[in-house]
Amino acid sequence: MIRLLLADDHQLVREGLKQILGQSADIEIAAEAATGDEALAQAKAREFDMAVLDLSMPGLSGIALIKRLKLEKPKLRMLVLSMHAENQYAARALRAGALGYLTKDCASEQLIVAIRKIAQGGVYLSDSATQVLLAATVRGDTPPHTRLSDREFLRFSFCRLDAPSNTTVRQAADDLFVIQCIRFPAPPHFSPWGHFLPHTLNLPILGNKPSSSKG
Repeated sequence: MIRLLLADDHQLVREGLKQILGQSADIEIAAEAATGDEALAQAKAREFDMAVLDLSMPGLSGIALIKRLKLEKPKLRMLVLSMHAENQYAARALRAGALGYLTKDCASEQLIVAIRKIAQGGVYLSDSATQVLLAATVRGDTPPHTRLSDREFLRFSFCRLDAPSNTTVRQAADDLFVIQCIRFPAPPHFSPWGHFLPHTLNLPILGNKPSSSKG
């Protein structure tokens, strides 16, 4: 029996997937999650054979979620099921630790085949995604966005017209590991040009996100 963790922020999608996968005697949806943070908590608390993940969810999501799950649960196999085109995210998701990538317009039979193959230790990509990745490798003319770092690509994706509408500024900051500004009083003698400086400085700090809960 393949025990699945299903993570998608749309209940209608989760219900549809449960109906599709429920027809297979060897697949069990053992838990659900509506956010990336819930998916991470479920994965840490219980044992699953696989996780089927949406890329765009509130809170921790996307490539950052895949990397975190890979770090916390190295043996957990992951399949991305996303609305985003394969040529945009597939290679990046595989590098982060996923073993497969499908778009949500795939056939239900293809999803079941992908789950079974990944559960057995394989990697699954659609024929179209495989052709795109192979052609880019042979020609060496990868699209410009694939040469961005994960952090740069995440910033780029927030600026796109098709970026998820449920992504708030706070969630974007969390995904980018941007720590909130610290505030401290600036003494009047702080600078020869002190009269041009405000009495309180706001300094954005970039770095690793602290492990404690959000404050």
